[in-house]
Amino acid sequence: MLQPVMHVLKRKNIILASGSPRRKELIENIGLKVGLCPSLFEEDLDPKSFNSFAAFVEETALQKVLEVESRLIKQGQAPDIVIGADTMVTLDGELFGKPTSEADAFQMLSRLSGQSHTVYTGVVVKALDKVVKFTEHTNVIFGKMNEEQIKGYIATGEPMDKAGGYGIQGCGGTFVERVEGDYFTVVGLPLYRLCAVLYDMHREPNLTDSLVNK
Repeated sequence: MLQPVMHVLKRKNIILASGSPRRKELIENIGLKVGLCPSLFEEDLDPKSFNSFAAFVEETALQKVLEVESRLIKQGQAPDIVIGADTMVTLDGELFGKPTSEADAFQMLSRLSGQSHTVYTGVVVKALDKVVKFTEHTNVIFGKMNEEQIKGYIATGEPMDKAGGYGIQGCGGTFVERVEGDYFTVVGLPLYRLCAVLYDMHREPNLTDSLVNK
């Protein structure tokens, strides 16, 4: 999708407002160079003050982007493009963030066992004065897990920095019976929509209709 604008994007200083090696790898796999700059935003927004899960993750992603951009500008390293993302797991109207302890991870995974839950990833792309926000959501169906399996997974350490207490691209993927929607949304960066936004931002005008809202 990005080949027509790749010559432009490869000249850009692209920064990912994240410390996630998974998101960085996804972007590099499509041929772009990207630098990691973990955001210092506190991520203390109250989800109850938003009218949807999408609005919450998008605003969190936006604040990550704005903090990173501001800090880099002050350091004389102004980026051309900043990409931010925030991923949350939801079940029965409740948001699951990163576990605060092994006990918390156990509780999360026990609740997800044998259930269908929804993963939301909000993304913000900022290129100078242009800002595009979007959210994708994907349903993930877990098979049944017993206590021994959950504790064994927690012992790997993988759940502790993952929303919902699991990583689909790692050992956590063995609990996933099926996925309904974009797999990359669950990993933490919906590639199709991201590429559509980057293409639309950098294509020559009037060549094609916008892909972003399709």
